[in-house]
Amino acid sequence: MTAQVFLLPVLALILWSFVIWVWMYATRIPAMSKLRIAPQDAQNPRGEWRGKMPAQAGWVADNYNHLHEQPTVFYALMVVMFLMGQATGATLVLGWAYVALRVGHSLSQIIGNRVMVRFVLFLLSTLVLIGLVGVALCGVVFA
Repeated sequence: MTAQVFLLPVLALILWSFVIWVWMYATRIPAMSKLRIAPQDAQNPRGEWRGKMPAQAGWVADNYNHLHEQPTVFYALMVVMFLMGQATGATLVLGWAYVALRVGHSLSQIIGNRVMVRFVLFLLSTLVLIGLVGVALCGVVFA
């Protein structure tokens, strides 16, 4: 399988991160403007100004941060698996499953922030990631 095909889920999740970045600023800047929160007042990311912001503006920002946490493991793992010759149809399907679950997690957090829905999506995406790690380890141990 070519790198272009196998690494498409990686590129898709990176693109999704930029969609959330745009969404974050499209939500946050108007809210800060309406509340007359000056940029210099927002230097402390957990400052009192955050309590004045609409909840959804915080949800989008939190999700943007989440997309820079566990998905970094996914990015590295997909590249490692490709380099190790483990770019198979099954691992590609798992890669797309991870991306779909992370997009679902984002939408669930941003649109309604239902914690149990988010938890289930996060749990499932983590299990997919663990499965990918297992495949990679089996490739190393049994090679």
